[in-house]
Amino acid sequence: MQTPLELQIQTLPDGPGVYQYYDKDGKILYVGKAKNLKKRVASYFNKIHDTGKTNVLVRKINTIKHIVVPTETDALLLENNLIKTLQPRYNVLLKDDKTYPWICIKKEPFSRVFTTRNMIKDGSEYFGPYTSFKTVHTLVDLIKELYPLRTCNYDLNKPNIDSGKYKVCLEYHIGNCKGPCEGYQPLAEYQDNIDAIREILKGNFKESLKDFRKLMTTLASEMRFEEAQKIKDKIEVLENYQSRSTIVNPRITNVDVFSIVSDESVGYINFLQISHGSIIRSHTMEIKKKLEETDLELLELAIVELRERFKLLSREIIVPFEVDLGEGLKVTVPQLGDKKQLLDLSIRNAKFYRIEQLKQLQIVDPDRHTKRIMAQMQKDLRLSVEPRHIECFDNSNIQGTNPVAACVVFKDGKPSKKDYRHFNIKTVEGPNDFASMEEVVYRRYKRLLEEEQPLPQLIIIDGGKGQLSSALKSLDELGLRGKIAIIGIAKRLEELFYPGDSVPLYLDKKSETLKIIQQLRNEAHRFGITFHRDKRSKSALQTSVESIPGIGEKTMIVLLKHFKSVKRMAAATEKEIAEVVGLSKAKKITEFYNSPK
Repeated sequence: MQTPLELQIQTLPDGPGVYQYYDKDGKILYVGKAKNLKKRVASYFNKIHDTGKTNVLVRKINTIKHIVVPTETDALLLENNLIKTLQPRYNVLLKDDKTYPWICIKKEPFSRVFTTRNMIKDGSEYFGPYTSFKTVHTLVDLIKELYPLRTCNYDLNKPNIDSGKYKVCLEYHIGNCKGPCEGYQPLAEYQDNIDAIREILKGNFKESLKDFRKLMTTLASEMRFEEAQKIKDKIEVLENYQSRSTIVNPRITNVDVFSIVSDESVGYINFLQISHGSIIRSHTMEIKKKLEETDLELLELAIVELRERFKLLSREIIVPFEVDLGEGLKVTVPQLGDKKQLLDLSIRNAKFYRIEQLKQLQIVDPDRHTKRIMAQMQKDLRLSVEPRHIECFDNSNIQGTNPVAACVVFKDGKPSKKDYRHFNIKTVEGPNDFASMEEVVYRRYKRLLEEEQPLPQLIIIDGGKGQLSSALKSLDELGLRGKIAIIGIAKRLEELFYPGDSVPLYLDKKSETLKIIQQLRNEAHRFGITFHRDKRSKSALQTSVESIPGIGEKTMIVLLKHFKSVKRMAAATEKEIAEVVGLSKAKKITEFYNSPK
């Protein structure tokens, strides 16, 4: 029997994220990042560590929580935020926000653009944080080269400029600044440059890239190839660069994000708390449905509960659809931008939590897991009963030879291999899939009726409308039409066809129902192909056996096992064959293959 901790590790996702260890009292012990959450967390428990401190940590771990993120960089940033917020005992304490650099657009006339490690809440705009110093320097250099900006810290308000208080410096004379301090550059022109820089830092490079390419072309036309190459290199860096993290955005402050993922019986609500532009808490709760509650009802209930539980005071929430929680609370349903990315991240965490819970359920309570899947299949496929017993048919023939068919059986969503059946096609001449399907379906259920064996709740035909119609003819003859549900699955687009309905059903590509149907179809194909291959081999063997006088089937099987093929056996010398089956039989075989045909 697996422990709760082993179950948590086994069901962790394989993607990047942040993990958190808690002791038996619910106290945070450690926060870490991982490229692969499952492998990283498992590594703590499958070896004795070099340091005693780590071994003590592992012994204290009682609960593991995790947050999934899109990239390793996001995991690095989120780990940094959580360590500062939660201050776990076994982490290095990060005492300030100087770990990563930001790029700041200063709120002032003729805004400066510079790098900083300190965020000052004076209305300035901050972009980042960045984990690569090379990226920061590349961006700043690009900005300075494309848009001449001032680097001085003068107070360039209009009265100061008009009074002639300041004089241009060396930066103006070498072309790095256009001299706004003496009024040589209008504020509107300078602000246009700042707007373009803002778009670059947001990741919108379209217009700026046009300017870069234009500059590169101009430099090349002027035979300034070294400078043009430098611009080209920077364009490539810019094109391949993701400008900001989805985890931290200083412009989104004190906001809570809620999302929901649900199935027939349970709703999973994820909550992200955003404070000062950083995720400081993630939590997913599970609510069991009692009366087929809607996602709206469950989400509203969960938001009220979570806000009370965590004493949340934010005045804005981000949700996937409109909710009614009274006045005084701003409800945002984002469609684009940073808030939409945060919502998508919350939904992703809810989905991973659901998958994790379902895996644990499958291990701990397989009967409940099976019942849930059967109920979902009944709903998805519009059946009157749960498909506890499913049979799937597939035809196999290659170039019209040795036509066969296969029937595979699934019970409670799992293969029942003892019930698999092969069929040799008896009444059909040549490669006719429709007639072959009609024959095997008739033979299968005629026999089940005669032997009073239980019939399936669902029949799946591997093929489109033609094969489905052929199978229906057999059910009509046997009086089973309407007593057993039957569908056809077309290979190319995974279309499900129903009798009498010209419009196919398309299931969600990630649904468990479609995955089970695909597993049935693939198993029927594998089983049929194996039988077809064996039949062709046996047919070839039979031809060889019958052709050589005095050589029986057992001898031929021994020879084929040794030589691997009839061709190799025919090319072998009498001595080589005699070493396997004796001199007398070797003479008969070599005489047969060496005699004129």
